[in-house]
Amino acid sequence: MIPADVLKHEPKILTDEQRRFYFDNGYLLVENAVPPEWVERLLAATDEMVDKSRALIDSDAVFDLEPGHTAETPRLRRLSTPVDHHPEYWAFAAESVLADIAADLVGPDVKFHHAKLNFKWAEGGEEVKWHQDITYWPHTNYSPLTIGTYLHDVDEDQGPLAVIPGSHKGDLYDQYNESGDWVGCIAQQELGGISLDTVDYLMGPAGSVTIHNCRLIHGSKKNLSPRGRPLLLNAYSSADAFTYTYNPLNSPEHSGKIVRGQPARWARHDPRPCLVPPDWSGGYTSLYAMQQEEDWAAEKE
Repeated sequence: MIPADVLKHEPKILTDEQRRFYFDNGYLLVENAVPPEWVERLLAATDEMVDKSRALIDSDAVFDLEPGHTAETPRLRRLSTPVDHHPEYWAFAAESVLADIAADLVGPDVKFHHAKLNFKWAEGGEEVKWHQDITYWPHTNYSPLTIGTYLHDVDEDQGPLAVIPGSHKGDLYDQYNESGDWVGCIAQQELGGISLDTVDYLMGPAGSVTIHNCRLIHGSKKNLSPRGRPLLLNAYSSADAFTYTYNPLNSPEHSGKIVRGQPARWARHDPRPCLVPPDWSGGYTSLYAMQQEEDWAAEKE
């Protein structure tokens, strides 16, 4: 559903001004969108998952560990597909205000795609380099968006989500390096053609949500503060958007599930091309590892 058609539907949560800002700029920050009760439930679930990670020495398909992670002092980069590992995460993705916000921006029929929890641990949580999401998981159209929920208060020192306004209307960039390895970020030589002087850093109290379109260029700096910055990310699309490559963060039970409205009878195809990622069906490692070129560099040693 194109923006003009979305705007014909009465919004559930957002104002028309907020919706138009999203369509024009490719992102939106809504402070205090998630009630404190939900934040507390999510924090409790997250504490349980962090405790489970203490037994690990190396990253696995669920936990992406930072260097220096130990049982006594856990340090996580990501919890992958949290909706499969604790019922509170799926309840939040499907039953909370999030799916209603998605409906306000993609239309009344909403499909869940995936979830992840990026921790950006205190005193060293890694940067996320400039990238565009859709080339990780192409769809037939560009309705997909990601809604991030801040579980703690976030200021400029914690590496808040950073976005380049309006970049969703521009080109998609190559996210392979010169050797043909997927690194999941925009090549340094191409960044020269991107205006970085308009970057917006999205900060807010716990319960605030960030929303960004799948084509938007975004990233985040390292977290050098003494406070962590857990950001729970849920990706949705309009029901008429269909994937044509393997979902790297696939949930066998939940990916593709309709969380608002009805399934689509017709697929909508955007004529603009999309970069094709590697075949993730044999396994997916870590955005952080790929951007830091840990995996392919290790293979070449």
